[in-house]
Amino acid sequence: MEFYATLGNACSKAEVLDRLFRAGMTGARLNLSHTALSRCAPLLNEGYWPAARRAGRPEAHLILDMQGPELRIGELPNPIPLRQGDQVLLGDGGIPVPKAVLEYARPGQQISIDDSALLLEVRKASSRNLLCKIIQGGPLRSRKSMSILGTEVNTPTLTQADLGNLALAEEFGVTHILQPFVRGRRDMEVLRQTLRHMGLSHMKVVAKIENSQGVEHLDEIMPLADEICIARGDLGNAMPLWKLPGVQKDIARRCRERGKPFCLVTQLLWSMEQRPVPTRAEVCDIYNGVLDGASSLMLTGETAAGRWPAQAMEYLVKTAREAEKNMKLKEEL
Repeated sequence: MEFYATLGNACSKAEVLDRLFRAGMTGARLNLSHTALSRCAPLLNEGYWPAARRAGRPEAHLILDMQGPELRIGELPNPIPLRQGDQVLLGDGGIPVPKAVLEYARPGQQISIDDSALLLEVRKASSRNLLCKIIQGGPLRSRKSMSILGTEVNTPTLTQADLGNLALAEEFGVTHILQPFVRGRRDMEVLRQTLRHMGLSHMKVVAKIENSQGVEHLDEIMPLADEICIARGDLGNAMPLWKLPGVQKDIARRCRERGKPFCLVTQLLWSMEQRPVPTRAEVCDIYNGVLDGASSLMLTGETAAGRWPAQAMEYLVKTAREAEKNMKLKEEL
């Protein structure tokens, strides 16, 4: 089984990376929604790869999580406090958002930001901006993910930034390409064709399932992916949260039946961003994910920005190993 951390400030120091590898980390994810691969050169060349060699893991995986068709808040000079009940302007004269948000959002629709940590309701819409009421407030930061609930937005599979990052992938030791918001066969064909043209066909392709289109078209996506990633953050925005567990179970079942490896990600140990010990529900979630057949598990904010990155990896690995051990014992009975 593979155990992935997401690289970030919280795990950029050599001693933390060493502890992550000692805890059982087998690879790492680089989230390019907030940065560019070239800007990560010190983190990779002076941090991650030397730590992998010290740990005796020169073959460790490095996963490039692309920008893809995801919608995100633009750059902000400082975090903006959004207060429940107030109004906020998106677009011209207000908070920068992608043009597609202005094109698709309509009055009465809700806009989720940062995996529903923030929630807005559109009151007025024009081609230039949206006037929204803040339903659920908090600090708004640059480049946070956003989605128009109940609406599928048509955006390109790869951005210009993605193409620039792919051009440097070989140089930085990338082994896997994680394509976000896969909507169907076409997205995978575009990615595969781009990798062929760039001489990167040897890299593993992971399809991130995080919208209703990806779930609906999973059977046509699987043959073109080396692995499926069940990304529960935005997938949970695409449906009522109480439906998410059943959808996760269904994707896992379909992957098992097709012999397709799958990765489980998002909030596996979310509480450990602030606490040194996870909740009982979190370790049960990990355990059940392994029982469902997950071939890899990935931490995100727990290691990228959390206070206890190495401890989070230790709990992840030990819980998964316990599940594997108990599965093996049952098979032997």
